[in-house]
Amino acid sequence: MSLYKYSFWEVFKHSFSAEVWEDVLPAIGETMYMVCISSVFVLIFGLLLGLILVMTSKDGLTPCAPVHNVLGAVINCFRSLPQVIIIIVMLPVARALLGKSYGSNACILSLIASCVPLFARLVESSLLEIEKGKIEAAKAMGSTNAQILFQIMVPETVPSLIRAFTNAVIIVISMTALAGSFGAGGIGYIAVTYGYTRYNHDLLFATIIVLIVIVQAVQLTGNLISMSILKKRHLI
Repeated sequence: MSLYKYSFWEVFKHSFSAEVWEDVLPAIGETMYMVCISSVFVLIFGLLLGLILVMTSKDGLTPCAPVHNVLGAVINCFRSLPQVIIIIVMLPVARALLGKSYGSNACILSLIASCVPLFARLVESSLLEIEKGKIEAAKAMGSTNAQILFQIMVPETVPSLIRAFTNAVIIVISMTALAGSFGAGGIGYIAVTYGYTRYNHDLLFATIIVLIVIVQAVQLTGNLISMSILKKRHLI
């Protein structure tokens, strides 16, 4: 149903019809597949890069200016690019690795390339919040760098890291919708191809509702986990 022929209320009501959701439900599965796989890689590589940035910084546990500067420059380069540009740039890479530049798997490469640098910087910011006194005290007690990193720095910042990862996952979700216009499939493809291009505004409304619900669920889950940890530590 199009807003050009029917009223807003009629189109909105029809967005909840079984006819509309027959098309939307399969797209939700594709979107969740892309989000879940991408989020795992974003967590692993983003956390790793963030740890390296902190460890090799001037005041880090193992200062190494060349590694820190080069890695920081590469991360900043990717962060400087808009999401649309990253998707376009990654199309040839996806074709070279997967044999095609469209579909869910091809989109995952773009999601990783865009969101890993962002999450790495968020991890770095979280770890830098630790009081230097705690690290100095651990060094005075003879703790190794690995012990300081994994027994003090990471555990202390877990609530902050969870909130950072929650934001990264939400950005992944928004990128899957954007990648739909490049043949990635999922909610974005339905919204652009059928909702916008073919004026099926009831489908467009349904995809908007789905995205809002998914993002709210992710944000709520991240907040609950973070708050639970803070309460166990009697910090709130």
